[in-house]
Amino acid sequence: MSERVNFDDPNADLFGRNDEEESEEEQAFKQIYEKNPKRVSAIGDLWYDEMMSEIEGMEIPEEAKYKMIFSMVAGSILDMIADASPTDVALETTFSFDIYMGMALTNKKFKVDLFKEHQKALEGIDRNKFSSEEDYENAVVEFEEKWWDIPQPLLDKRTPNDAIMESLSKYGLTE
Repeated sequence: MSERVNFDDPNADLFGRNDEEESEEEQAFKQIYEKNPKRVSAIGDLWYDEMMSEIEGMEIPEEAKYKMIFSMVAGSILDMIADASPTDVALETTFSFDIYMGMALTNKKFKVDLFKEHQKALEGIDRNKFSSEEDYENAVVEFEEKWWDIPQPLLDKRTPNDAIMESLSKYGLTE
C-alpha cells in the first residue's frame, strides 16, 4: 500500500495533515465520539484521585461506594456539559438529553428499539400510492411526526411519546 504524498505541504506528515479531505459528517463523528476515550482519560486525571480519597474514608458498604462514585462522576460530567454552553444551548442540550434518556429507558423497559420501529413504520409507506415524489415525501414527513402519538402494541398500547414521558416522570424529568 503506497502512502499518498502531499506536494502542497512538505511538512503535512508532521502535523497529521496529509490525510484526504474528510466530510463534515466524518469530522463531526470524530469530534463527538472518537475523542471520548481521550476525554475519559482527562476526566480521570481531573477527578479520580480526589474522588477516591473522599470515598475511601467513608464507612459504607462497598456497593454503596461504587454507586456513589458513579453518581459523583455522572453528576460532574452533566454539570460540566451544562457549564460549557450558553444558557440557551444548555437548555436545548439538557432537554434533548432527557428525551433521549427517556427513549433509552423505554426501550429497556419494553425490550424494543423505538428508532427501529419508527423506521419500519416509515418503510411501510407505499411510494406507489402517491402521484408524485413530492406528495410521497410530504406524507413521510407528516407520518414521521404522527407516529410518536400512535399507540403501539410493543408498548402495551401506549404511544411512544407517552411511554417516554412515563419513563421520565419516574425521575422527575417531565417538569
